[in-house]
Amino acid sequence: MNSFPWLTTLWLAPAVGAVAVLAVPAARKNVARVLALVVSIGVLALAVWLAVRFQPGGDQYQFVEAHEWIPAFGVGYTLGLDGIATALVLLTTALLPLLILAGWHDDRAAGDGRKTAHIYLALMLLVESMVLISFLALDILLFYIFFEAMLIPMYFLIGGFGPRTGDAAVRAQRSRAAVKFLLYNLFGGLIMLAAVIGLYVLTAQAGLGAGSAGTFDLRIVVAAANNGELGGSTALVNALFLGFLFAFAVKAPLWPLHTWLPDAAVSATPSSAVLMMAVVDKVGTFGMLRYCLLLFPLASDTFAPLVITLAVIGIVYGALLAIGQTDVMRLIAYTSISHFGFIILGIFAMTSQAQSGATLYMVNHGLSTAALFLIAGFLVSRRGTRMIADYGGVQKVAPVLAGTFLIAGLATLSLPGLAPFVSEFLVLVGTFGKYQVAAVVATGALVLAAIYVLWMYQRMMTGPLKQGNENLRDLFPRELAVVVPLLIALVVLGLYPKPVLDMVDPAVGHTLSTIGKRDPAPTVPAPEAGAATSPEGEHE
Repeated sequence: MNSFPWLTTLWLAPAVGAVAVLAVPAARKNVARVLALVVSIGVLALAVWLAVRFQPGGDQYQFVEAHEWIPAFGVGYTLGLDGIATALVLLTTALLPLLILAGWHDDRAAGDGRKTAHIYLALMLLVESMVLISFLALDILLFYIFFEAMLIPMYFLIGGFGPRTGDAAVRAQRSRAAVKFLLYNLFGGLIMLAAVIGLYVLTAQAGLGAGSAGTFDLRIVVAAANNGELGGSTALVNALFLGFLFAFAVKAPLWPLHTWLPDAAVSATPSSAVLMMAVVDKVGTFGMLRYCLLLFPLASDTFAPLVITLAVIGIVYGALLAIGQTDVMRLIAYTSISHFGFIILGIFAMTSQAQSGATLYMVNHGLSTAALFLIAGFLVSRRGTRMIADYGGVQKVAPVLAGTFLIAGLATLSLPGLAPFVSEFLVLVGTFGKYQVAAVVATGALVLAAIYVLWMYQRMMTGPLKQGNENLRDLFPRELAVVVPLLIALVVLGLYPKPVLDMVDPAVGHTLSTIGKRDPAPTVPAPEAGAATSPEGEHE
């Protein structure tokens, strides 16, 4: 099964597709678009095939590819797939064809350059490629390289392609947002680079590599860290943990390192913004699970209360700021800050329910945010304004758009029966056993979510038809082809999340057992010795 390099093919195919798209003649924009769509669908098909072949109860990492890269420094080209990565690979590859369809004409916003469509599509495929190898990498340096490299195509997507406008001030704002995105994430990456180097030095001192060299092999370093063989003082290990955590918290983003996200989301095209929030930012939370917890179990335990406090603040802060927004796209961006708080809360609660819920939340947040942001983008492209006050009565002229917007909004507030509810419930239940106050405060934030979603819908979609909205058209077939699969996925995973949970639960269990964590014991008193019990299990 592992004789063919399936994982290399998976991440390399979008990169090769990007080159092929750029090679299409400039006048053939539709050919470039169709080619990019076909490539993204082919990558999705391969990801589905790998997910079907993946055995949740088998080896922790499957389809492993291991080759020497720079042996003198212990660097290898090592890839592997576990349950958590499989779920996120499926999310990434499923969203890309929909985002390409949704942004079929987004390249027009960059101007009349002859190859703007080609460049835009190539950048989208490059981001997909780099995200995929980040999920697959089992070499710490290999992960770091692509963790940083994905910032470059994302920077050009934000700064070069945004809402079509002739306003120089708007274009300048877009450029500032792109630079802010890049500087924040590059700074986080530089801090992480120092931690990566420090970790390598520890592996060399512990004799984990060949000769006097250290190693970047994640599996070797994790085994040493959890067997007490890695060495290093407590202060040094804590500093290395914080270096990794800082980079992941910027990308996630975790309060108070979140300020780049709203500006970048509203400045980019809707498809690029969804790619950033639903796909790229998941590398941050994935990194917390795979690197922070597994490499630094004691430091993770030490700093868990602090991270959980910041996550809860982010949950409440993001929801409160969303309520106060007058810009619909910025409102949705702030909801993501709140949702990422739930994901991080579940990760650092370190219980099986909370971490399974956090992983499922990564998938469900990607789907719900994609649906809500893209539908809002379709509406804004028709009306030409992001201001909530400019809308009203839209359901009278575009009932399908309003209806799908409502379903996506209800998913965002975690209505029972829709996918985010299951993941949010698991996070809260799993957190309550260890951090009751954090779970209670986070649960109270659900009321705030209902306020910002329902109030937004009421102001935009109901009431009398406002002037300027009379000629708004309903969703086109191409737009429906984007929205309907997302809504179906939200309903299916809301009613039957078992396939995803079956995939991620063994990986979560392995993470917790590796770092020596057990679920809290039940607090219900055990029956007294000798007490008689009825057939129904009740005390006589």
